[in-house]
Amino acid sequence: MGPGAPHAGLGALVRMWPGAPGPRRYPPEVADSRPLISTAQGTNRQAFGPTEWGLLAFIAGVWGSSFLLIAIGLDAFAPGVVTFGRILFGMLGLAVVPAARVPIDREDWPTVALIGFTWMALPLSLFPIAELYVDSSVAGMINGSVPLFAALIAAFLLRTRPGRIHAMGLVIGFVGVVAISWPSLHGADASPLGVGLLLVAVVLYGLSASLAVPLQQKYGGLPVMWRVQLCALAMTAPYGLASIPASHFAWDSFAAVVVLGFLGTGWAFVAMTNLMGRAGAARGSVAIYLTPVVAILLGVVFRDETVAVLALGGMVLVLVGAWLTSRPE
Repeated sequence: MGPGAPHAGLGALVRMWPGAPGPRRYPPEVADSRPLISTAQGTNRQAFGPTEWGLLAFIAGVWGSSFLLIAIGLDAFAPGVVTFGRILFGMLGLAVVPAARVPIDREDWPTVALIGFTWMALPLSLFPIAELYVDSSVAGMINGSVPLFAALIAAFLLRTRPGRIHAMGLVIGFVGVVAISWPSLHGADASPLGVGLLLVAVVLYGLSASLAVPLQQKYGGLPVMWRVQLCALAMTAPYGLASIPASHFAWDSFAAVVVLGFLGTGWAFVAMTNLMGRAGAARGSVAIYLTPVVAILLGVVFRDETVAVLALGGMVLVLVGAWLTSRPE
């Protein structure tokens, strides 16, 4: 959301990302002829500025701790409760901002509902289940392939292919993610079922990036993501309620789900949607590459963990890949 967005009285939480592209209203004759996925003409092809880097840092900081929060939540709650709870608290966190309730056109609701399924309801259900069968290091490495899938799907759906430098940055960044994860992969659990579930989830993430970009450019990230979470909440309610008997209450798990929802599922998704709306699906999703860097730093600071030399090299590659992807075409 930016200064050009509707609803001038945005709260401080929305103004933390100035300069985001304001909602674009298409003329009726154009709106009626637009396909489900437009070509995202408002995407900025220039180098990342302070706003893009700020959004990227916020997303990486929040999502870098998400795997730990999921693990804490699973200590007491079944996967369905964790999924439903994080979407619930994410939706409530956005609902307090009046700008979230800016109306959207009726013809865009099917796309919103589809994003609710492909970006939240199904992948957020798959990740907790997969982490019962694979270690978090494996989950983090597979999750790092999201920008690659986003680039491939955007090239097909949005008819936008990354330039040579951007493509090089995406590949280098993913190699860095693999290098970061490699030292912890030896002896790690990685059942075919868990890996398969994670691959389905990351492909859906890549698809959702292309679906969300045109809507963000039309309305801004906040109104779109609030409605996406409402749809996802309805979709995951049966799964969450059915999982309650297999859960028990614990304050630390509850707190983890609240934080995971409010920040990781609420505001981080809004930030990601705004970043992708500004920079494109592939370039915006490069924030995923930085999440393992944040996870490693958190482990060193708060848990006295050691870092392998290969992982340090991977962190450098991730930063180089992010920088290359941030450059103008």
